[in-house]
Amino acid sequence: MSGAESLPWWAAIPVALLLVLGGIVTLVGTLGLARLQSFYQRIHGPAISIALGAGCILLASMLYFTVTQSRLVIHELLISVFVLMTAPVVSMLIMRAAVYRDLRAAREMDPGNDAGNS
Repeated sequence: MSGAESLPWWAAIPVALLLVLGGIVTLVGTLGLARLQSFYQRIHGPAISIALGAGCILLASMLYFTVTQSRLVIHELLISVFVLMTAPVVSMLIMRAAVYRDLRAAREMDPGNDAGNS
């Protein structure tokens, strides 16, 4: 027996709901990445959904392993902290790099406009 068969119903329902919710949120973020037109619109889908989707999946994992092993399992908290700390920072850095790239391309297209370089 792997543990999934012996999972009580009171734990199986929240685990299943958290996994489905995490999957749906991640799918919505992926669709936003694939369907939106500009880079700045596309970056928001994964940037926002990674924290919520990964959080739901990690909570489901914590609950499942806590119940099946009959002890508190908190390894996923470290993963959650890492994801919640790094995902917004990485998204912000990618967006800043894109803004810098766009400003540089605009400056190269119009070299006579040096109003910002006074």
